[in-house]
Parts: sequence; structure tokens; C-alpha cells
Amino acid sequence: MSALLGIDLGERRIGVALAEDGAHSARPLTTLPRRREVAADAAALRTLAVLHGVEELIVGLPLEAAGHEGRQAALTRDWAAALGPLLGTDLPISFRDERLSSHLAETRLGPMKRGRSGGPPTRTQRDGYRARVDREAAAIILQDELDARAAPHAGPPGPTTQESSR
Repeated sequence: MSALLGIDLGERRIGVALAEDGAHSARPLTTLPRRREVAADAAALRTLAVLHGVEELIVGLPLEAAGHEGRQAALTRDWAAALGPLLGTDLPISFRDERLSSHLAETRLGPMKRGRSGGPPTRTQRDGYRARVDREAAAIILQDELDARAAPHAGPPGPTTQESSR
């Protein structure tokens, strides 16, 4: 196995997780700001990929509740298709069903802390919590992929394993 980078793509942020070579578990790594230009996203992800010796990206695919690909899934696929050539490497990009990953991440992290004097959270607290949720969701997506790869294959891959974009 090689190092894998898990991606939870959002409108404002990109949650990133890492599974290092030989590890059987994913860990949250960082949260990157989402840029208007895919080239800026690619530069940040390329830096992480080189730093950690990543050999594949696993991008969360936001399927609809019934399992169909909707508008968000199409946008994610378009982003990944544009990202690939800009990475400047031959990193394969695969997709993994990310349904409920953010909800599960929020459950794992617990409620957002209250603001000073028990009031509502500050903007900084909200932004920090959302960034933690994004990278935790990326770890959940990546862990799902690791678990699927480790499971004995009794038949064809299940509906949550998506084809590679490269």
C-alpha cells in the first residue's frame, strides 16, 4: 500500500486526510481554503502530496440520498478532471461515496463550543469548528476506502466504490 490523500471538497474549504504507507487508518491532516481557480487548489494539494509521498487521491463524491449522482457530484467530477493535469504528477484520482461523512464527523467531534460567557460561538470558533469537520470528514471518506480495499472480495465492488478519473 502507498500513502493516500483523502479529499472532502466543499464550496469554501477542502478537508484533507492522510493514510501513510503501511497504515490501516486515516487521520485528519489539514483544511485548505477553496480557491476560485482550480490551479491554486492543485498547487496546495501537490505540495501535500509531495511532502507525504502520496500516490493516489481519494475524492469524496457527494451522491444523493438514493445513491444517484446529482449536480454536486458532477461539479466534483469536473473539479477532479481539471485538477488532475494541474497536479503536475501522474497521481490517480479515485472517488468514494461521501454521503453522511460530514454528519458523522460532527457526531465524532461533538457540539461546537459556546462563545465567551456561554453565549453563541464567535465567528473564529465557528470557522475553526467547520474546518475540523471538513478534515474529519475527509478522514472518514479515506477510512471507508481503506476498509473497502482491505475487505475480502466476495464479488464485484459495491456501489460505494467509484471508478478512477485517470
